[in-house]
Amino acid sequence: MDNRAKLHPITPGEYRRLPFFDMDRPPIRQRGFLRPVTWLLSFPAVWKHRTKIRKSGLGGIKPPFVLLCTHMGFTDFKVTTAALFPWRTNYVVAIDGFIGREGLLRNAGGILKRRVVGDVKLVRHLRQVLDGHRDVVSIYPEARYSLIGVPAEIPESLGKMLKLFKVPVVLLRMHGIYLDAPVWNLKERGCPIEAEMVRLFSAEELAELDVAAVNVRIRKAYEYDEYRWQRDNRVRIDFPERAEGLHRVIYQCPACGEEFRMESSGARLRCGACGKEWEMDEWGSMRALTGETEFPRLPDWYRFQEANVRREIDAGTYRFEDDVRVESLANEKGYYDLGTARVIHDRNGFRMTGDPAFFPEPVVKKPASMYSCHIEYQYFGKGDAFELSTMNETFYLYPLNARNVVTKILIATEELHRRDRAKA
Repeated sequence: MDNRAKLHPITPGEYRRLPFFDMDRPPIRQRGFLRPVTWLLSFPAVWKHRTKIRKSGLGGIKPPFVLLCTHMGFTDFKVTTAALFPWRTNYVVAIDGFIGREGLLRNAGGILKRRVVGDVKLVRHLRQVLDGHRDVVSIYPEARYSLIGVPAEIPESLGKMLKLFKVPVVLLRMHGIYLDAPVWNLKERGCPIEAEMVRLFSAEELAELDVAAVNVRIRKAYEYDEYRWQRDNRVRIDFPERAEGLHRVIYQCPACGEEFRMESSGARLRCGACGKEWEMDEWGSMRALTGETEFPRLPDWYRFQEANVRREIDAGTYRFEDDVRVESLANEKGYYDLGTARVIHDRNGFRMTGDPAFFPEPVVKKPASMYSCHIEYQYFGKGDAFELSTMNETFYLYPLNARNVVTKILIATEELHRRDRAKA
C-alpha cells in the first residue's frame, strides 16, 4: 500500500494536541530552483501523450491572470505546467495532495484547499499571488476528476471571486486525460491529449458583467464530452480492461432498475441482479449483448441515474444511512483513525455522530453548504470513500455495510444543493 495511505492510531487526547494543516500560511512564490524540476516532471508526460496545445485570443495577455482548468486526472497539472511555460504559477491543490510532501508542494507553488468548503482565506491567498507576486494562479473549479467524461459541478461563488481579482481570465480545456486513465480505473491506455488555451474574460469585461453573466459564460466554456471527443477524433482504445471499474460510476441497471449490483471486468459491464451484460467497444460506446441497448453513451446512462435520484428526492424517499470508518486527514503525516460513526444523508444534508471523545457534537453539513461531495474509488486500496470537511477538519468516510454507494451520494448532494440554491 502507498505509504501516503498509512493510518495512525490515536487517542482523543493526542488527536486534540495534533498540529493540523496551517490554512493561514501565505502562498510561496514558486521557488526558482524548483521551476526546472516542475518542467522535468511535466514535459516527458506531455510528450509521451503526443500532446497538442492550441492557443488563441491570448494576444497581449501576460501575468498576472487566472487560469481556469478542466479536471480529469493528475496529468492535468503536467499539461498546465507545459501550457504556461515559462511563466510561474501557484496551483490550488486539494488537501490530500499534501500528504508526505507539504514542504515540497508549498515551495513549488501549491496552495492548500479543503474541497467543497467556502474559504475566504483562499481568496486572500490568490490575491497575494496576483497582486503581490504578479504571477498566474491555476484553479480547477470542478474540484474533482470527471467521473464519466462530462463536467462536474461549478460553484456559484467562482464568478464573484473572479470579479474581485480584476485581472484577465484564461481557460485551459483539456481532452484525452479522462479517456487515458478514468478515475474508476487509473491504468493508462496511452491516449493522445489535446488542450485549448483561450481567453475567457478580459479585466474590462469582468468589470462590466454581473456575477450571473460571468457564471453563465464559465459554465458554457466548461461544456465538454470526452466520449464525443473520442468519436469525433477517432481515438481507438483497444485496452482489454477498458470497462473494468465502470460499475463504480454506473451503479444502476436500466433493465431491471436494481442499484449497486453492477459488476465489471475486462470490456464488459454486468448486472448481478438480472444478469444482463453490456460491452464497451474500442470507440467508447456500450452495446447490450442481449436485448435492447438502453444507453449506447455512458454520459446518458449517468444522466439516467441522476434523473432517478431526482425522483427519489421529489418523493421524499432518498436516504443513505450506514456505519462508516472515519479517517481524519489532519496533517501531512496522513490519516488518523477516529473509529466508526453513523452517517445519515437525506433532504436535510449530512449528519455524522461518532465517538463522543472525538466528536463532542455531531458533524452537520446542510445542503446549502455543499455544492458537491468529493468521493474516491478504492482509495489507496482501502475501499470507496466520501469526504466531509469542516473549516478545520477533513474526514474520509468508508461505508461499512453499503456497497458501491458513493456515486449516488455525490449525485444526491449536488441535486439537494441545487434545490436549496433555487429557493434562495
